[in-house]
Parts: sequence; C-alpha cells; structure tokens
Amino acid sequence: MPRIMGLDVGDKTIGVALSDLLGWTAQGLETIRRIGIKKDLQRLEEIIKEYEVNKIVVGLPKNMNGTIGPQGEKVLEFNERLEKRFNNIEIVPWDERLTTVAAEKSLIEADVSRKKRKEVIDKIAAVYILQGYLDSLSK
Repeated sequence: MPRIMGLDVGDKTIGVALSDLLGWTAQGLETIRRIGIKKDLQRLEEIIKEYEVNKIVVGLPKNMNGTIGPQGEKVLEFNERLEKRFNNIEIVPWDERLTTVAAEKSLIEADVSRKKRKEVIDKIAAVYILQGYLDSLSK
C-alpha cells in the first residue's frame, strides 16, 4: 500500500512523518539535518522508495492573515525542487499555521525536556501537518 509523507521544512532541518498503511494516522519518522538541497532530496528519495510514498504533503507556513512570508517563499522554492525531482509524485502544500506551536505545547505537556524537544519538534510538527491533511480527506 502506498503511503503519504508529511514534511515540515525549515532552514536547518526537515521533519518527516508517514501515514500508516490505511492512510488514517500520521507517525513521525525522522528529522533530517539539512546539509544541502542535493543531500536533502537524496534522503527523501530513499524514504520515498523504502515506504512506497505516492504523495507528499508539505507544510506551508503562512502569516496569520493568510499571506505568504519569507519562510513560505523558501518552502514554495523547496516544493519546486521536489516536483522536478519526483515528477511522478503529487506534492500538496498544506497550511501549517500553528502546527509548531501545537507540537511544542504537546511536548511540554508530556514533560519532555527542552533539549529533547529541540531534537523532535520538527518531526512532531510534520505529524501535525500530515494528520491535518489525512483528517481533511476523511471529512
């Protein structure tokens, strides 16, 4: 069964989440430390092949008024690179407003240390992005 991948793209890291085989739930997979676009795409390609990913949902950071800011522009450029490299896979931009805030809040509530939160926050944000998308499909 093909899976859907969720990405939280930042300047230093990319949080990666995958759907379960039924496409109901999102699970965090890993946080990729960004070294350069070629290495980033190479690691994503390995994940895509290993998990038979057929769609990528990329968190698109928007300002609270719905406009696209500088970080959103960077993500749109990253999406273009994804589309060129993986032209057989649908790339879906997904409004990610407040996902990192929600991820941080859940980690604090779970009493995760600040150091550990820093290590997993992007992966958890990717889970929130993908789960939001999966939930929208079931409505």
